[in-house]
Formats: sequence, structure tokens, C-alpha cells
Amino acid sequence: MLALFELVADSLLCFIAVLLAAARLPGVADATVPTLPLSQLLLPAATFAAFMALLYSFAGLYRHGVVSVSLRALLARAFVAILMGSYLAFLALESQGSGTYAYLVLLYGVPLMALGASVVRGVGYLARRASVGARRVLIVGTGNEALRVMDDLAADRFSRYSVVGFYPTGSDAAEALSQRPHAPIFSAGVSVEDVVRTHQVDEVIVAVREQRGGGVPMDQLLACRIRGIPVVDLAGFFERANGEVPTDSLKASWLIYGHGFVQGRVRTAVKRVFDLVLSTLLIVIASPVMLVTAIAIKLESAGPVIYRQERLGLYGRPFMCLKFRSMQIDAEKDGKARWATKNDARVTRVGAFIRKYRIDELPQLCSVLRGEISLIGPRPERPSFVEQLREQIPFYDIRHSVKPGITGWAQVRYTYSASVEDARRKHQFDLYYVKNNSLFLDLLVLVETVSVVLFREGAQ
Repeated sequence: MLALFELVADSLLCFIAVLLAAARLPGVADATVPTLPLSQLLLPAATFAAFMALLYSFAGLYRHGVVSVSLRALLARAFVAILMGSYLAFLALESQGSGTYAYLVLLYGVPLMALGASVVRGVGYLARRASVGARRVLIVGTGNEALRVMDDLAADRFSRYSVVGFYPTGSDAAEALSQRPHAPIFSAGVSVEDVVRTHQVDEVIVAVREQRGGGVPMDQLLACRIRGIPVVDLAGFFERANGEVPTDSLKASWLIYGHGFVQGRVRTAVKRVFDLVLSTLLIVIASPVMLVTAIAIKLESAGPVIYRQERLGLYGRPFMCLKFRSMQIDAEKDGKARWATKNDARVTRVGAFIRKYRIDELPQLCSVLRGEISLIGPRPERPSFVEQLREQIPFYDIRHSVKPGITGWAQVRYTYSASVEDARRKHQFDLYYVKNNSLFLDLLVLVETVSVVLFREGAQ
């Protein structure tokens, strides 16, 4: 909610800044420059505000809880976005013969937007530190699952939740919580409904993996639900709070009876048009970069420029994944597949650079045009890795129900994948994407991909 508030506030302040700049602030009016009527300013101001909101998103100003960025760094990113947006607006106005108004936007609009961005960032930062607007949560359970929920909330620097305490059940004990100080453990002699009422609880999280056998007070939870208090289980909480579906607390019934996993004809057609339009545009824009990259690879080392590798796509069908070669040609001379790691010794100097900025992924745009993959989707894996991961990660094949992608929800939400455990965590984000896939989520991934590439925020 705080990110949405900041987005709306930023857009509104940019809108107002353009109106004030074009109207020439009181005391600086110039009689030689006619004042435009308000009706002619609304559309340009709204367009500029929307464009600035996009630039702010590209700068990663709304990725709270995903990356930890200092207030100073947030302000620096905001100022860079303002300068870039104002310069592009200046060029647009100049090209239309509105040079005077172009200078007004720069002279008055930039300081106003900078002031507004500083106020919004400062208020947002203080609100997050003070947990303003945080939802008061009661955790039902005192075992390892409850501890995991508590640790997850405490680890989020910009926490949206405040834990008021734990409610014990007959299926677990409080030993997991006794080692460290935590929120209080309420007495089982007091009903959950009374605890919710007394402590003004906004939400109840049932952090118990096995809820059968009478340990969880279902009748009391039902009473809370009837009163309008949300009650969620572990899978539902982590899906909403973290954008992932945890596999260790996931049951097939939750996947079967829950919402999501919509793969209708309309969604498929919209996604295909989305892929064709954007991949064509990106190929045109990136063609000079691709040409320079090909030359650099050829000059540095012998071997092919394009690296082809078999991956598994939609429904587990194999296809050839195309990338600019970033490793030595004998990277797997023994024929054994290996996980790519950070600072991998097999990576060439040119390869390190193009991997850093994801330039090595650009040839995959051709695969998007052919329909083998999509721009957005789970990362395609090699058959040997899939066989291994399928045995160790529950519901792994669900990721093959959609086309793989060049970038995806897991890539912008998690760090480099270099082990089975990393693959397990990324799979949880992939499950979230498959379950909630939509055009809006695809656009969000694209915007966050720009932020990840520009600022190297850890996701790969």
C-alpha cells in the first residue's frame, strides 16, 4: 500500500509541477509569453506525469521489501529520473516549436518535482521505519512454521506487519520460540476471538502445517472470519506477502481448489501479441548493441558467437536456447552439466560484461518471435537439471504449463541461482507467476527488469 501511495503522490506532484511551470509562478510572469488555458495543459501534464511514474519505476523507487536501498540512494535515483524525464520533455516541446514553455518546465518544473520527490521519499522512509499503517497480526501456532513467519516479517526492513503475539495449539509446542525473545504467547484458555478483539488484530495467520486432529481452533477462527477478520494459512500468506508459493507447506488440494492458473485463449492471444510487438521493437533498438557484442566476442576468443543449448519449454518440449557466448568454448569439455555461479572462472572478460547487463540474453528475442519462448515466464532449464530438480522439488513440472521467458518474476525477485536450494526458492516465485499470470504482472516484471539491470540489485 505504501508503494501505491508513493506512486500516486509522485504522479500527482509531477502533474501539478508541470501546470505551475507552464502557468509561470506568481511574480515571474512575462507579458511577452501568453498563458495557455488550463484545458490545453491538462493532457500534456497528465502524459508527463504518467511518463515520470514509469521512469520512477524503472529507477526502482517502488521495490520496497525486495531490495534494501538507503534514503540517500532513493533520492539520487529520483533526481536522475527527474533530470532524464525533464530533458526528454524539453526536447519534445522544442520539436513542436514551444521553446519558451520548454525552458519554463526546466526552470520551474525540475525544482518543484525535486522538492516533491524528496518529500514523498522522506515521508515514505519515516513511515516504513515507524511501521505506520502496519497490519497487526496474530500468529496461530508456536512451532517452527510460526517461527518462520515471525523471522520472515522481522527480516523485511520495510515491514507491513506488526506481530502482536502467538496463540498456542495442541499440535505444537513453544520450544521453537523459547530460545529467543519474541512477541508474547497468549494462554490457550483465552479464545482467539477475545485476543483479536482485545489487541485489535487486523489479520490471523495460521502457521500450522497439519491442521487436522483438533489442534487448531477452527470454530474460533470461523468466528473471527465472520467478524470480517482475514484468516490465512501459510501458503496464502507467503503468496500475498512475498509474491511466492512455498512448496514445503503446499498441498495439491490448495492448487486444485484455489483460484488462479488461468490459461484461456484470450490470455494466450494477448500474451502472444505482447511478445511479438515488444520483441520486434527490442530487436530494432538493440541491433547496434548486438552487432558490437558479436564483434567483441569474435575478437576476444575463437569459437562461435552464438551459444546453442537444449532447454525445456512449454509442456516440457525441448528447444534450442540462443545466447551470446559468454564462456570459454571448453566450459563443459567433459560433457557434464554444471550450475553457473557468480564469478565463474569459465566466463570470459566480454562474457562477464554482457552477463552483467543481460546482453547475452538478446538473441533469445528471435526465439520469442518463433513462439518457442515468451518475454516473461519461468527461466527454461536444461533437461539434465530438470530431471534432477523434478525429483527434489514438489510440483516442479507446474512451471512447464506456461512458456518459459527471457526474464521472469523469479529473476527480479531472487538472487543468482547456483544450487538446488536456490532453484527451489526460485521455483516458489515461478509458481506464483504461473498461478497469477496476467498482462499486468508481465508489465510489472518488465519494469522491474529494467531496475534490476540498471542497478544490479542482485536478481539474475
